Amino acid sequence: MKQRYILCLLFTGALIYYGAPRMSIFAEGQEGIFAIGWLVLATCVVAGNLAALLYTPKGTSKGKKLKSKPVRKVRSRSFG
Repeated sequence: MKQRYILCLLFTGALIYYGAPRMSIFAEGQEGIFAIGWLVLATCVVAGNLAALLYTPKGTSKGKKLKSKPVRKVRSRSFG
């Protein structure tokens, strides 16, 4: 699961690296609105993936399951 978060961070970083210099947030009209919206959403993606990466519990994962002691079934017998 952590590999997915890291991969999303790298992909988002690449998009910001190549996309941000080509956008002008001070432009008028739809161009400026798009640039601001795109950067806000990219920031939310980075923040969400960082939060998920940093605050994931370390002991729980799909591969690791807690093994409990096997419960023995006791049959009750009644005579009479």
